[in-house]
Amino acid sequence: MIARVMPRAALLAAMGLLLASPIAANDSEAEIGLGGIVLKPSSALRLLEEDLYLSAELVTVDYVFENPTDEYVTTTIAFPMPAQPRGLVARDVYYDNTENWSGFDFSTHVDGRPVRLRQIDRAMIGTRDVTELIASRGWPAAWALADELNPFAGLSEAELAPLLDEGWAVRDPLFGEQAVPAWDLVTYFVREQTFEPNSKVAVRHEYVPLVGGSAGSALYPQYRSDDSDSILTEYRTKYCLDDSILAGVDKRVANPSGDEAQQTYMGETWLSYVLSSGANWSGPIRDFRLVVDKGSPDNLVSFCMDGVTKIDTTRFEVKKTDFEPGGDLDVLILSFFRYD
Repeated sequence: MIARVMPRAALLAAMGLLLASPIAANDSEAEIGLGGIVLKPSSALRLLEEDLYLSAELVTVDYVFENPTDEYVTTTIAFPMPAQPRGLVARDVYYDNTENWSGFDFSTHVDGRPVRLRQIDRAMIGTRDVTELIASRGWPAAWALADELNPFAGLSEAELAPLLDEGWAVRDPLFGEQAVPAWDLVTYFVREQTFEPNSKVAVRHEYVPLVGGSAGSALYPQYRSDDSDSILTEYRTKYCLDDSILAGVDKRVANPSGDEAQQTYMGETWLSYVLSSGANWSGPIRDFRLVVDKGSPDNLVSFCMDGVTKIDTTRFEVKKTDFEPGGDLDVLILSFFRYD
């Protein structure tokens, strides 16, 4: 039995939780330098519209950009994909598909026409680009927990010691303190785009997200804790989880009869989307629309955004004018089920 109040790490281990994979980020103008891709503000281009749809099955985002100048503007546009989620590196499906993101059906259209994108992979430790440094040592940017994909598997303690001291390896509690690379893999899709003078360009990205989640949950009443390091406290901040959502959980999982066949169970799905790079364009986003689809009418959803309107049984809408993203978006979807 799991104790009523458990430390976060223990609860993650006990319930087999996987860390979330952030969904891909906003388009941003980029320059490619020796240190990799550097997102930079654009002084010429404006982001007039962004229409974003998020669900566990599909992500679409439609932009309308404007070049209000009398000059042609050619620039490199970068669309950053999520960093390799450390909780998923043990799953072959993630490693196999991130080589070319083929499993995510990623597509881009410009003014209705499909365009080809160039993929660039970078190894990052925090904000530090270490791609060339690890390549010089023969280590892969993309790694996984399996011995053949973990460059530090099989090393002796004496061999590991300097790598740990220098910050190349870490003992990650998520992997039972096994030594794994300290870097995350970040992929960018990039393209050259020319904006004609006084023109507008429509860009659409569409893909199947790789979501994080759990077949269990830390939000069952018997597991909740308001301790500063508890998952509930983290969720209140990250997802703006409030007492009304918890009341909905309690109602759905209540089982007064105690009959196990009548017990309702709960799972979690985690989505993230990087909104902040949208602020790299000149001025705010003139018209911003977000739709979050929770999937099933029985599901619960929570995320941090004001002005949310429920537009049907599963979808929630936010509309903003002159929107300046101040942070990124994290979405929690709670689903409920019974075992046959």
